[in-house]
Amino acid sequence: MQADLHGRPAAKSFEDLILWKKAHRFVLDIYALSETFPRREIFGMTSQFRRAAVSIPANIAEGFRKQGASDKARFLNIAEGSLEECRYYLILTQDLKYGETHQLKCNLEEISKLLDAYRKSILANFEGRV
Repeated sequence: MQADLHGRPAAKSFEDLILWKKAHRFVLDIYALSETFPRREIFGMTSQFRRAAVSIPANIAEGFRKQGASDKARFLNIAEGSLEECRYYLILTQDLKYGETHQLKCNLEEISKLLDAYRKSILANFEGRV
């Protein structure tokens, strides 16, 4: 069995990635939070927030099987963009008093750091093989 740089078994599926698991948990938490938003937001902020949140783990999953480092990194960069969009929606949620977002902001920051490290690792590993 192959191992990663830290001696852990290499991921066989995107579902094995701690990053993906945390991003998926974030989506579930956003669905629960947005369920409490005013009904008038169903086609506005609720829809946009959920779409952006889902995009994070979806792009991690899509990039997982891409062959080249640049293709993988491109999907991770798209996930980073969606993450920043969610960061804004958390600010807006708090400002509109639609719910408490402190823990979600902390979770998003952790995902952001993991995502950045994963993208950098992929690019560094590819450069090391050339």
